[in-house]
Amino acid sequence: MNQRGHLGLPDSASQVREVLDTIFCALGGRHGEQSAKRLTSLPGDFVHVGSGTFIEVDESQHFTSFRLLTLDRYPVDAHLGFDIDAYRSLCHAWEERSDKYRKSKAAIGFGAGGRQRQRAYHDALRDLVAPAMGHPPVIRAAAPDRDGVAAYKRVRDRLHKM
Repeated sequence: MNQRGHLGLPDSASQVREVLDTIFCALGGRHGEQSAKRLTSLPGDFVHVGSGTFIEVDESQHFTSFRLLTLDRYPVDAHLGFDIDAYRSLCHAWEERSDKYRKSKAAIGFGAGGRQRQRAYHDALRDLVAPAMGHPPVIRAAAPDRDGVAAYKRVRDRLHKM
């Protein structure tokens, strides 16, 4: 995965390119700006090297109306490492507050006030591309309250299976 997102995917991940483009457009993404980004890796939170599993810790700013928009566009057969319905519920619970976080911050590829939309897109990119490229699904640890202990308890069984 790289900074260009779905516009920089290898052929091995082509099966998710269309759905990611749909998500990108629904978020108001700008193809010209996105395609001009470098092909450098898109950083994440953690990688379990032995299994190739990406692990993401999602604080409150990940639970927005924009993230809900992405989740609602996932293919029904998407191979996910988290409970999509629980994530939808968290988006509903936190969106009023989280939609205000960095609301005015610009983001290349999404324009003025685009940082939240960019974050939602990057989350979708990781979720859909990792399995498409032969990796296990991304494990997401929801931590909207910033309680690391509680977040770990929610995902520890999945982590121990790696």
